[in-house]
Amino acid sequence: MDGTARERGTSGGQRYAPIADHGLIGDLRSVALVATDGTIDWYCCPDFDAPSVFAAILDAERGGSFELTAAVPARTKQFYFPDTNVLITRFFTEDGVGEVQDFMPVTGEPEPTEEGRHRLIRRVLCVRGALPFRMRAAPRFEYGTRPHTLRLAGELAVFESEALSLALTSTVPLEADGPDVRADFKLVEGETAVFALDQVGGEVAPRHCAHREAEEQFGATVRYWRRWLSSSRYRGRWREMVHRSALTLKLLTYAPTGAIVAAPTTSLPERLGGERNWDYRYVWMRDAAFCVYALLRLGFSEEAKAFMGFVARHVSPGAGCPSGPLQIMYGIDGRTDLSERELDHLEGYRGSAPVRVGNAAADQLQLDIYGALIDSVYLYDKWAEPISSEQWDRVCALVDWVCAHWDQPDEGIWETRGGRKKFLYSQLMCWVAIERAVRMATRRGLPADLPGWRSSRDTIYRRIMSHGWSEARRTFVQHEDGDVLDAAVLMMPLTKFIAPTDPKWLSTLDSLTEDLVSDSLVYRYDPQASPDGLRGDEGTFSICSFWYVEALTRAGRLDEASLAFEKMLTYANHLGLYAEEISHTGEQQGNFPQAFTHLSLISAAFNLDRALG
Repeated sequence: MDGTARERGTSGGQRYAPIADHGLIGDLRSVALVATDGTIDWYCCPDFDAPSVFAAILDAERGGSFELTAAVPARTKQFYFPDTNVLITRFFTEDGVGEVQDFMPVTGEPEPTEEGRHRLIRRVLCVRGALPFRMRAAPRFEYGTRPHTLRLAGELAVFESEALSLALTSTVPLEADGPDVRADFKLVEGETAVFALDQVGGEVAPRHCAHREAEEQFGATVRYWRRWLSSSRYRGRWREMVHRSALTLKLLTYAPTGAIVAAPTTSLPERLGGERNWDYRYVWMRDAAFCVYALLRLGFSEEAKAFMGFVARHVSPGAGCPSGPLQIMYGIDGRTDLSERELDHLEGYRGSAPVRVGNAAADQLQLDIYGALIDSVYLYDKWAEPISSEQWDRVCALVDWVCAHWDQPDEGIWETRGGRKKFLYSQLMCWVAIERAVRMATRRGLPADLPGWRSSRDTIYRRIMSHGWSEARRTFVQHEDGDVLDAAVLMMPLTKFIAPTDPKWLSTLDSLTEDLVSDSLVYRYDPQASPDGLRGDEGTFSICSFWYVEALTRAGRLDEASLAFEKMLTYANHLGLYAEEISHTGEQQGNFPQAFTHLSLISAAFNLDRALG
């Protein structure tokens, strides 16, 4: 990625790096976003859903940041150390070349490198000539609402707030800058400086991170990521992109519980200036279950096993919630209260307020999550290890509930806030839930109400074929007895509900191509034709674009599928990362990076590669 290191001004777009101009680092507990100018402008400590410490991406003035950049004008490039999640940002100047190596130490699971220590390391190197650097650490605790004090002693700075304290150790002298610290230093070829940010308190005391320790933790972290990636069975055409997506999905897993978050950020807008800004730092049953499919497909079974453990501990079929036995999302610790509030003191990314914490959609009824979860259980049972008798009892309870409730209107996969409808996709995934359970019971001889299950499954099938099909438009539609198109129906052949060459499906695919596809990019639906309770438009939805590739593949239209897939790859950022959506100008929109997009990329690449032979 070429770019010019930005002088982040006080007005206009320069205050905010484009969403796509970021790389991701993490330690399977939290992550940080590092911009191409070397600024960390998003970091929550110690966990994904903890209040932010650095949130300049949501408010350039109040959010807080950790700058580490060349002190002179520079061109920048950013890349990952091969086959790892260690990020390197390089600075090219008239007098020299330098780089910043950013990583969070991780050597194994489930425990971090040192019990209770959450560490972020930034190593600065001069690789050619000589180069001046500047560093400024400006944490803003609790989303910028809590003041902090600074204790500074030479090369150690301790930032103390009411609920959290951080220690910054350095191999160069630090200077106070109000409540923040800075350092201006120059390196010549071969010289290195190290900055380490630790959560401290309790039994974890500040500890200096010397050159040797940083080198050792760098090596250990590189070995960890390469060892993990070596389990991949994918050897296809798009290995680099598929493996980057797998590494990204791994960064979105929370090792202590097996949770998988939908994205590591909150309130990055689906449209600049719009209100479609949501907190995605939680476990969506749908997203996590689809992640399990993608990772299992590549040969990563431990993540699937950990997620099954999360479900076993935190999902109770007898809970009797208003949304049914499953909630659509959970906290990374399994909590169910995800009350939504707005942070009015933050202006939002490029002025795109509101900034939200929590997610009110947690209370919605979304019937499709049952199919997503039970399909992941079915695949785990088939590809990893047989599920236990206790897990089977849970599956039976969920399927019995689906058989009794599949006909309810719900909010649907897109979490619309415009009222419940009988969405085709919801009914489709209820069919999947029952059909996959029937397969498991039949294959393993497990006890089940097979006559009742099969009767419900067949009833859903006939209902979709009669009420989900528009004879006038010759297409399957968004909800019963309507005529609005919805990209979610692309899942019909992917779930094996309908043959990918069925005339009804091919007619639907042509209609979707005509109405919702723009240069391989796919819109979810037309919000004007199907009001969703929110103002404004949105970009194309990247998971739908990869579903489209897979639907073309299964229909045998391989030339079209290959072209659409290659075009989608051009919309990735310089590191191969994707947000949730893509704007009409090709920019990344929404929370970043998005698990949905990366898991669908893996599935599309796998199936297209296999079809091409």
